[in-house]
This record gives sequence, C-alpha cells and structure tokens, in this order.
Amino acid sequence: MAPTDLYSRLKSYLPHETEEQPPKPALSTYVAVALLVVYTLIYVVPFYLSSTTRPSPNLSRDAPSVIRGRITSVTTSCIICSVLTFVILGSIPEDGNPIKSLHAMGWFPVGFLEAIQAVGLTAILFLGPLFEAGVIMGGWRDWIRLRGLGEITHGWIGYRNIVAGPVTEEVLFRSCSVPLLILAQTSNTTIIFLTPIVFGLAHLHHFYEFRITHPHTPVIGAILRSLLQFTYTTLFGGYATFLYLRTGSLLAVIFVHAFCNWMGFPRFWGRLSAGEETVIGPDVGNDRRDGKDAARTTTDGSLGLIWTIAYYVLLVIGAVSWKQLLWRWTESKSALTTF
Repeated sequence: MAPTDLYSRLKSYLPHETEEQPPKPALSTYVAVALLVVYTLIYVVPFYLSSTTRPSPNLSRDAPSVIRGRITSVTTSCIICSVLTFVILGSIPEDGNPIKSLHAMGWFPVGFLEAIQAVGLTAILFLGPLFEAGVIMGGWRDWIRLRGLGEITHGWIGYRNIVAGPVTEEVLFRSCSVPLLILAQTSNTTIIFLTPIVFGLAHLHHFYEFRITHPHTPVIGAILRSLLQFTYTTLFGGYATFLYLRTGSLLAVIFVHAFCNWMGFPRFWGRLSAGEETVIGPDVGNDRRDGKDAARTTTDGSLGLIWTIAYYVLLVIGAVSWKQLLWRWTESKSALTTF
C-alpha cells in the first residue's frame, strides 16, 4: 500500500472540519414581509375609523377637513412604525447601534448630493413632459417665479400631494420597510420587486373612495382607473426602492416622489394642445393666416404635428439618457447594499 493511500485512509477516520456557514439572518423574509403588511394596515386602516377621515357621498377625500385629519393620522402611523423598525435594528446582537440603524433607515447621512442627482436623473426621464408643461403650456413663467409654491403652502391638496404624501409614504415604505428586508438578507431583486407591490396595493383603497364619491361612474371605468394607478405606483415604488438602496438617502426618494407627483402621469399617446399662455408665439396660432406652417394650431386648439413629434422625440431621448446615467448618478458611498 502506498504511503499516500495509508495517509488518506488514516485521515478519513479523523473528524472532518465543517465549512463555516454564513450566520443566519436575525429576521426571516416572511417576517419582514409580514411587518411590511402590518405597517401598511397601520397607515391605511385609521382612515376609515373616524368620520373626519372617512369619505362619504357628501365628503370627498379632497375636502380640507379630511386631508388635515389624514395627515395627522399618517404622521402618527409613521412615528409608530419608525420607532418599531429602529428598535428591531438596534436589537441585533453585536451589530445593532443607533448610527447604523439611522443609516439603514436613510436618516444619516442625509444625502443632499444624492438627492440632487436623483431628482436630476428623474427630470431627464421626464424630458418630454417637462417640454410639454414648460414650453407648450408656458409653465416656465410660473416656475421661475415660484408661483406654484402658493398651492403647496396655502392649499391642502397641493400640500398633501407634494409634501405630506411623499414624506409619509417614503418613510413608511422605504425607511421603515426596506431595512427589515435587508436585515432578513433578502436579495436586491426581491426587495425591489416586492415592496412596490405592497406600495401599489396600499393605493387600491382609492377605488372604494372613488366609487363612493362618483357612484354614477361605470364600475369598469373605476376599475381601469384603479388598475392604472396600481401599475404606475408599483413601477414608481420599484424605482424609488432602487434609488433608496443605491443612495441610502431618504431625502433623495422623498424629493423624487414629490417631483413625480408634481409632474403627474406622462403622456404616451395623443396630440399636444396649446395652453392659455405658450412660448411658441403667434406665428403658430390663430393669427397666422398663410396656412403653410406645419407647426400652427388647428381649429380645435391642438398644435401642429411638429410639436407633437418634438415631444415624443424628447420622451425617447430622455428615456435613453436616463438608462445610460442610471448607475452613474445613483452611485453613493452611503449605499445600503451592493449590486
């Protein structure tokens, strides 16, 4: 028997060294998802527990009293959920400390540069809609004079859509929820595609509210409206979660959310129409009499074909540019995970 064979046989009788196993996560993905669902219920259910926040045929969700009551409710819900997540993150043996917990929740570092880059990246994606709102509709005059701030500071609907909604929803669905999934060692792909579904489902209660305040609208119309909103909010939720993981900044996703709410759903079809105050000039309006300019307006107020073509070209350019800059402009030393 060769010495090497004898050595191998003797070695086989010795206890084998077990390979070092990775530590088990402090939380399972199922528990993290369950907490996310609980957080969503804490956020939404109180809307219907009080007559001051519950819509009725005579009380719209846009009524100032309803908006004020709901802002108070969701603020309380966010505080509760934030404290729960902070306590869970801080209770991790050997790895839980306040600074790491605040970082995981996007509070520290604040990420001012990341916020600017994230909003700039998103604005590139909305290049076409910005062209329509600013140039075609003449909104650039209001932008440079900051006229829109009045709707936020003095109007409850604007304040809800641009301030309260983005802040509370990002606190709940990003700051409170994503760290739990990271703690559960959930894959990036699962986090990006899972949390937006819950985020989208959290908006389906709008179907119920819409049916109450618009009882004569056909059910199929209300369903299609809710499905469109679910699709849009789910897509945005995936994008916001990606930004949050890449930048580690709660401020960044709040600003992006506010920007998207301000822009609204982009146009993907149809012809552009002139606003009351455009920058195109009279040569394309009703004062133009020669009928030879392809960019002139029509009798129904729609603009010439050239402006519509320009919009869709910019829409494509924005999407392509956004894709090319996505990874570069979201890179940060404060990232919560690696891709």
